[in-house]
Amino acid sequence: MRGVSVRLAVMDQPVDLATLSADQLRTLATELVAQLADRQREVGEKERELQYRQTRIDQLTHELSVIKRQQFGKRSEQFNTEQMSLLDEAIDTDLAAIEAELEQLQPDTPERRSRQLQRPRRAPLPAHLPRSDIHHDPDTTTCHCGCELERIGEDISEKLDYTPGAFTVERHIRGKWVCRQCETLTQTPVPAHIIDKGIPTAALLAWVLVSKFADHLPLYRLERVCVRAGLAIPQSTLGDWVGVCGVRLRPLVDALREQILRQGVLHADETPVQMLSPGKGKTHRAYLWAYATTQYASIKAVVYDFADSRAGEHARAFLGDWHGKLVCDDYSGYKNSFTRGITEIGCAAHARRKFFELHANHQSEIAGQALKYFGTLYEIEREAAVLDPDARRALRHSRSRPVMDALHAWMSAQRCLVPEASGIAKALDYNLNRWAALTRYLDDGHVPIDNNWIENQIRPWATGRKNWLFAGSLRAGERAAAIMSLIRSAQLNGHDPLSYLKDVLTRLPTHRASDIEQLLPHCWAPALPDLS
Repeated sequence: MRGVSVRLAVMDQPVDLATLSADQLRTLATELVAQLADRQREVGEKERELQYRQTRIDQLTHELSVIKRQQFGKRSEQFNTEQMSLLDEAIDTDLAAIEAELEQLQPDTPERRSRQLQRPRRAPLPAHLPRSDIHHDPDTTTCHCGCELERIGEDISEKLDYTPGAFTVERHIRGKWVCRQCETLTQTPVPAHIIDKGIPTAALLAWVLVSKFADHLPLYRLERVCVRAGLAIPQSTLGDWVGVCGVRLRPLVDALREQILRQGVLHADETPVQMLSPGKGKTHRAYLWAYATTQYASIKAVVYDFADSRAGEHARAFLGDWHGKLVCDDYSGYKNSFTRGITEIGCAAHARRKFFELHANHQSEIAGQALKYFGTLYEIEREAAVLDPDARRALRHSRSRPVMDALHAWMSAQRCLVPEASGIAKALDYNLNRWAALTRYLDDGHVPIDNNWIENQIRPWATGRKNWLFAGSLRAGERAAAIMSLIRSAQLNGHDPLSYLKDVLTRLPTHRASDIEQLLPHCWAPALPDLS
């Protein structure tokens, strides 16, 4: 309409359209279209985020209902008391982990805060335990209005702490300070904890994790340890703590996986682990896959990956787009990866073992001769271990390659003389068929001669199987793999896993996600004490 001034807000500034020229209107229209596109893109991203959150919430809610049916449904009579304790442990821990994930996905609403306030009160900590007071007071007792603050009271919360051999209680005392002039109340918040509303300190949580995953003590045994100290901490509560810690520590394990996939050479191996089949009361064979950097690498790390089978798809999923040299045995599950840009490195220890078994069990003279060749190769490797990659490669070329060439010629000649399908024929065929993979280490000083390094990293799992008998669920196996990845990597870097986890669990609640790599075992340094 003529004579009517139309005003529009652009970039939060009012614009009178009647005062604009045609060019200015065209420019304004272009800006408005760009703003609209940006807004639509933001809305689309938020809708996708909400859709992902709702899908994940639905998945976790379904999983939660399945586990609760297991918890309260009829139990199989095939399990004895200790096996039932292990099953209860897995269920309690899975429930806590799922609830922790759901808590992270839920939006912050008044209803959510109300539910948190309605949680039942826990029993007070035993009065006989020694207590240390930790005061949280303002840095200054001067109000912003210039008046002096007056202390009018305090809030006290107690957290259960653990130092090797002793339980103690931390009393967090938060003084209440008020300005009588402007009636401003000042109170310093308690530092964030992994379990904010719970009683455990980071030190106690670290002790539970190390006891379970490094010392292989089931939680029902830890419950007995607490009883001897005069503490009634049920196995279900310990399971809750483990489940929440598993969720909180997961970003570190994901970052550790990204770190090792930046290396050019990796070890890989797998070992069976019994896993309970949901609702059947029986176990079936699952697998623990292990991936590690070599002893020659700039970082020392191992990442465990738990899967419900030995299918090669699990190795392909873990390695993703990684293209490097993989040291492994002759398992067919890795073969598909070698057609996608990954180079196979054979294991001389596996090759030698074929002859060793024949010599030890049947005193085979041919096997004994083969062992002499391998002995020479390993003597050279002991010298090469202390050299840098270039010097190691040069040593192998000058001394190991002639031995390998002689070994190959000797094996080829012997293969023509031994009977088909005999044990020695199978040992020779194993070596000759994998000769290219077995000799690749000669041309790269970063590559080890065998896969023994990763077999040593799997050994803790073999020890643990004797104690916890089976993994209670796929989620329980994945959680154990994640936490043991951090513990074992800390040990490889010379850290005490208890000190490492205590410090990480203390810093993690306030640590920036973009700086998560600082908390990885090969980057970690203990936090400096506050001397102020």
